[in-house]
Amino acid sequence: MAKVKPFRGIRPPRELVTEVASRPYDVLNSEEARTEAEGNPKSLYHIIKPEIDFAPGTDEHDPKVYDRAVENFKAFKQNGWLVQDDAEHYYIYAQTMNGRTQYGIVIAANVDDYLSGVIKKHELTRRDKEEDRMKHVRIQNANIEPVFFAFPDNAALQEIIDRVTADQPEYNFVAPDGFGHTFWVINDRQLIDRITTEFAKIPYLYIADGHHRTAAAALVGAEKARNNPNHRGDEEYNYFLAVAFPASHLKIIDYNRVVRDLNGLTPKQFLDRLNEAFIVEDKGTEIYHPARLHNFSLYLQGRWYSLTAREGKYNDADPIGVLDVTISSDHILRDILGITDLRSDKRIDFVGGIRGLEELKRRVDSGEMAVALALYPVSMDQLINIADTGNIMPPKTTWFEPKLRSGLVIHALD
Repeated sequence: MAKVKPFRGIRPPRELVTEVASRPYDVLNSEEARTEAEGNPKSLYHIIKPEIDFAPGTDEHDPKVYDRAVENFKAFKQNGWLVQDDAEHYYIYAQTMNGRTQYGIVIAANVDDYLSGVIKKHELTRRDKEEDRMKHVRIQNANIEPVFFAFPDNAALQEIIDRVTADQPEYNFVAPDGFGHTFWVINDRQLIDRITTEFAKIPYLYIADGHHRTAAAALVGAEKARNNPNHRGDEEYNYFLAVAFPASHLKIIDYNRVVRDLNGLTPKQFLDRLNEAFIVEDKGTEIYHPARLHNFSLYLQGRWYSLTAREGKYNDADPIGVLDVTISSDHILRDILGITDLRSDKRIDFVGGIRGLEELKRRVDSGEMAVALALYPVSMDQLINIADTGNIMPPKTTWFEPKLRSGLVIHALD
């Protein structure tokens, strides 16, 4: 059962939140962060991407960059740009995109829950990426950015969300990307105790997004426990920052592929090969979106095609075999285009569905890529089924949007 707790959040005063809050560290590069933070000393990028304080081209892993991150975090607190709450709270965080709002509960999640599998994952993590994030948690002694969890719908927690969000929020703003962010502080001690109790009835939490950040936060907590001869188990480092959403609130969007060449085939030969595993229909020059599971959209030489997987080319009884990412990886990328390692092959790139299919068309029309493939998005039920059965999704399967805004609240480890 999930063990969570409230915490004394470190967060910006209401009048500064739009200056402090930023996009997550991993959705933009150093130069983009430099541009977004230009003229704004209060931007969280000075803490999560501190290389922007140095000359362009400075290695983000340089020791002086890590040192600057610590200096900047300390300065933000000294300047009153980040202030720690006097008492422990839970928080409600709502995100609005295209008129649709999802409501999450900001919690301190338990390290042992991650290590024991109560917090379930659906993706593999790479040790080098974990270690990079672990350095940031260690040097700051804080979880600066939250991870993104889902949990099975719970009527009592939904009732609390509805009750809290009927009141005036602490923060309410629209970010430059057009997404709305609203944030409430829960002060009622009875509600706080009820949240803890209700989460204790939930058997599993699921990592929706942020596998490397979750692993890094948990591993640093476990490291601190090992290094503390007086470890009790209730110290703040036994917990890390997460926003947990009811599963029904979340919608996964498509995660698409573009490939540089046709592996020596002519376009006609390529389409003929596709016919072996798919029913191929020419849809003309108008953008075609996948209509359902096992239906794909292909863009080649200025035309869109519908690909429908043939019977026998997928296994709906298998949590992995049912996935369209598996079907396309096996029968298009591997068998026809010769791409076997999605993580390392330089011939393939991935485009989040937030960019639209117009971005696929643009990259092919420019000559940069030869062909584009759009997939029907994975469902939350599929994600939970894969995690529950102990399976791992293929790389680049899920894309969640909007991303959690960083800087709304931070969790200190002491």
